[in-house]
Order: sequence, then structure tokens, then C-alpha cells
Amino acid sequence: MKQLLLTIVWLLCFLSEVHIAQAQDLSKLLTGNETNGSAPAPDKVITVTHLKQNDKKIEKRLQEIFSELDNLKNIKVSVSNGVVTLEGEIVSKAAETRAIQFAQQIESVVEVESRLIFDQSITKRFPETINKILTFGKQLIAGLPLILMALLIFLIFWTLGGWLSQRRSLFRRISVNNFIAELLGKITHFVFILTGIVLALNLLDSVALLSTILGAAGIFGLAVGFAIRDTVENFIASTLLSIRNPFEINDFIDIEGKQGNVARLTSRATILISPDGNHIRIPNSTVYKATITNFTRNPERRFQFDIGVGTTDDLSRAQAVALAMLKTIPGILKEPKPLAIIHELGDSNVVMRIFGWVNQTQHDFLKVRSEAIKSVKQVFDESLITMPNPIYDLRMTHDQEPSPEKNQQSVKKALKINLQNIDNQAEEVHDMTIDRTVENQISKENIEDKGENLLDPNTPSEL
Repeated sequence: MKQLLLTIVWLLCFLSEVHIAQAQDLSKLLTGNETNGSAPAPDKVITVTHLKQNDKKIEKRLQEIFSELDNLKNIKVSVSNGVVTLEGEIVSKAAETRAIQFAQQIESVVEVESRLIFDQSITKRFPETINKILTFGKQLIAGLPLILMALLIFLIFWTLGGWLSQRRSLFRRISVNNFIAELLGKITHFVFILTGIVLALNLLDSVALLSTILGAAGIFGLAVGFAIRDTVENFIASTLLSIRNPFEINDFIDIEGKQGNVARLTSRATILISPDGNHIRIPNSTVYKATITNFTRNPERRFQFDIGVGTTDDLSRAQAVALAMLKTIPGILKEPKPLAIIHELGDSNVVMRIFGWVNQTQHDFLKVRSEAIKSVKQVFDESLITMPNPIYDLRMTHDQEPSPEKNQQSVKKALKINLQNIDNQAEEVHDMTIDRTVENQISKENIEDKGENLLDPNTPSEL
């Protein structure tokens, strides 16, 4: 309501100034300027011969013109060989400009020389200012009905545009999400306001002023655009991201090395929560231009790990043992099938790379991978498949070595673990349920924080 009242006051002042500007510009009342700046003298051809009678005619004609104008009555004119000299007292610079313009318009005038003196006497300037203010008041009262009608038209379009912009259901039918619907509503409101201004100016017969206003607004907007280029770029990127919808809330994504679950998409940035629980804020302009890896969009995700096999072992048997164990682990899909390949020859072993697929909607990806590594290592031990360690050349610099008994005592003191507690944790170790710690944190934040979120689950996702 306060904003509307301020707008009405501003528009009332603006329309009144526009209407009266047709007869007399408001700034002239305060500065005493009655005309714009002096126009350049028209191009004239100076004749070789000049008659003295012409000087008398020029002088007489100018004196007749000046005698009809209050601010120019005290000017004396003298002409010699087409050069006009103006002398006397004037009350403003505008009066001097007008006198020079009149003189330049007379035929056969070659040049105009001004020797006019400005009269700063308050006894002359104050009554003139009062008369101008009274004239302004009369013109304002005369034009008040038109001004009020123009203001009424503007208010009608303002109200109608505001009412229409609140019809979210209407815009939601033609837009892809709520953010675009809200943006269309604001654009519609702006169009109605602009239409109201055009009609109001048309009623006051001042439509030509609109181009001047729009031109000034365009220059101002260009300057502001350069100043807030990053903000505008982020806003445009957020609009495009909300339309394309490359990710949704809780999706685990990677944006140029920054990984986390999506918390929200604002008009400036994309908020991620890392697996450590930290908030990562990435500008939308960076997100839109970046390579985005979405690990959640496809429910099936493949893991891999490497394991070393002795160079003397049967590699085919080792592959078969690993695959047989992978097929028994809960959470590893049978289709696509797990895979075990010989990756490369190491310094002291043969590197086998193992692949397996997990349905992320049913099992926790990291837990299944962890169980696969542990199970393959265990079955290799039971199958007598060696997993050689790297060979190092150690040189002992101490003369005395600790005794085996002392080493065992140190180990017992360091490992103060209750074996009963370890047995109780066995069930938790084999638990493959999805860890939803970060997802629960995001849900809690979205409930507590009512800020903007441009991600809409009803929007079609980008494939």
C-alpha cells in the first residue's frame, strides 16, 4: 500500500509537469530560463555591396519586435554594415538568447554583438518570479481534470495488472514450473503499467515524451546492467536451470569436482550439502556452464576396486572365485552382471579390477562396495590365492631391537577393545540399507527455511 501511494504521488507530479510543459517548462519558473539554448546563426551569403538603408530597416524592425516583449523592452539596437549591436539591461540569460535569435533571423544581418548587462535587482526579478508562479498555478488548475483522469487510467491498469499477475494457476498452465509462472506474472504486471502510462500520456497529448523517457531508461538500464552483470547472469542461468531441471532435491551430483546432495536452487546459486555435512554454494552462472555429473538420476550405479593377485597364481581361477563371491553379496545386481578383468601387471603382482552394479534406491552404494571388497579378500584367503605385498628394502639404523615379548605387551596395551562389543557390531557391518543422513538434513532445512527454491518435482527433467 505504501509503495502504491508513493507511486501515485510521483505520477501526479510527473503528469502535472508534463501537461504544463506544453506551455511553459517547470524549470523555467525556478531558473528564469524561458527558452532553450541559443540556436546557431543560419548560413547566409554575405553580399559584396551593402546599403545603409538596410541598417535603418534592420534597427527599426528589431526595436519594434523588442518593444512587444516585456523582457526585451529595455534593449537598444544599433546596426552598422549588417552588424547588430545590442545594449541595455536584461533580467536573465534566456532574454539575451532570445534577443540574439531574433536579430539573427532578420534578413541581411551579418553578425550580432551582445553588450547586454544582467540586472540582478530583486525589485525586478521577484515580481517576475511571482507572476510566473501564479501563471503556473492557473495552468495547473486548468489542467487538473485531465491530470486526474490520466491518473485514474494509470491506477486502473496498475490494479488490473496486479490482480492478473496473482492468478498463478493461469500462468502455471503455460509455464514449466512455479518460478517461470511467477516471472510471467511480473512481466504481465509491468506490461499493464506501461500501457497505463502510454494511455495517460496520450490523454495529455504528450506521447512524444514517452520515447525520451524510454531512451533515458534504456541508457540507465545499460549502465546498471554492466554494474550488476554477474547478478543478471546468475538470474538468467537460474531461470534456464529451472526450465531444464538437470537435477532434483537430494540428487547426488558433481559440479567440476564439487560433490554433494542438492539442497536447493535459488535465483543466484545452487546449494549442495557435501557428504561431510558442509554447505557448498555455487553461482548458477557457473553451474549452467559446467559439466554436471548426476549420480542419482540413474538408479543403477557401478562401483569398482582393484585387488592384487600373485604372479604364480591361476588368474582365470582367481577371476572365477571373485565373480562367484560377488554374485552372493546382497545389493549387487545380477543384471548388469558383475565383471572381473585383468587390468595390468604390477611390480610384484597382477592387478585385477572388479566391477559391480548397485540399485541405489534399494541399497547403499558405499556399503555394498565395502562389503564386496571385504568378501573378495576373504574368499581369496580361503581359496589360497595369494595377494602379495609390495617388496621394500629396509635398513635398520638402531643397534638394539625390541624383544618379541615387549612388542606383544605394547600391542595389548594399544588395542583395548572389548571382543564382546565387536561381536555385537557384526549385524551393523553387514547392513546394506541406504544411509539417508544427508537427505534427512536437507529435508529438515527445507522445512525450517522457507526461502526460495526453484526446483520443482513436477517439472519434466532433462535427460
